[in-house]
Amino acid sequence: MSKDYKKQKFEQVLPGGIDEWPVVELSRNRDAFIKEVAEESIRRIKAQNRSRDALIEEIETTLYREKLRIKRNPWAVDPPDEQAFLNSVKERLVDISKSDQEEEKNEILDKILIDFVSRYANEIAGNFKKSRYRMARSMVTFGFARLLNASRARGFWSIFSTQYTLQDKIHITGEVDQIRTLAKKGTIIMVPTHFSNLDSILIGWVINALGLPAFIYGAGLNLFNIKIFAYFMNSLGAYKVDRRKKNLLYLETLKTYSSLAIQKGCHSLFFPGGTRSRSGQIEKRLKLGLLSTAIEAQRINYQKGKRDALEKIFVVPVTLNYNFVLEAPS
Repeated sequence: MSKDYKKQKFEQVLPGGIDEWPVVELSRNRDAFIKEVAEESIRRIKAQNRSRDALIEEIETTLYREKLRIKRNPWAVDPPDEQAFLNSVKERLVDISKSDQEEEKNEILDKILIDFVSRYANEIAGNFKKSRYRMARSMVTFGFARLLNASRARGFWSIFSTQYTLQDKIHITGEVDQIRTLAKKGTIIMVPTHFSNLDSILIGWVINALGLPAFIYGAGLNLFNIKIFAYFMNSLGAYKVDRRKKNLLYLETLKTYSSLAIQKGCHSLFFPGGTRSRSGQIEKRLKLGLLSTAIEAQRINYQKGKRDALEKIFVVPVTLNYNFVLEAPS
């Protein structure tokens, strides 16, 4: 440990504790939030496809890509009724082409769009659970501490030793007090570098150690193929990101989910590099898709008259440094 580094214990920045966390409030109103996401996503999709023919073409493109996805790259986490749903969409598109009634065509088209976007919104949405968060926090602290102290483990009972804590191994340096102050004043968007599969666990522990509320973050849907991961991640603020889906309907729903959550004060975490840096260098070519939702959220809040200092959004860069990562060859 560096001689200049001092371990600190931080109190929660919100005096009311976990019940005051924005992510908890979002979870309490999950169904209403999903409905809001779906409605706003549909509005945005229609704004980009103003004619009925353009909207039909967009849905047909989505249908084609989705059928191709489940044929070529199916995952265990995919809904079992997916093929049946896509078949029903195809049948309803045929009904539109056969109908002579303009009102009927519009009704069928609107229903298809609502069904598609609502499925996406429900798939994306996380479901934060306080009890599971506390349990996961304890497990991560214990497991991570033992992992980083493995070289000192001598015998079974040594794994329960408290001689070395995580703060002995993980040094949190920088503008710590300022970050805690910003969390009281507004919404934090944390953008760390990305070197290891352990980064999400590490950042989660740091957030908790600093006394900050839990953050929401996008987790690859493929991770939910593993049931134990799905159990915890679905309850820890993670929303699901399916990188196989490149269609407009899905991407707009995903961005709308992130934007609305940030507008409601949920602190968020993005890895702007998109994937791990194999060289250890700081990423230069960033993926700004989801990060742009923070800028959008700030703009919308400002337009709504939310111009108080307590409603600002702050982007906080974070640098992770390792002597070596566990994925590296020994």
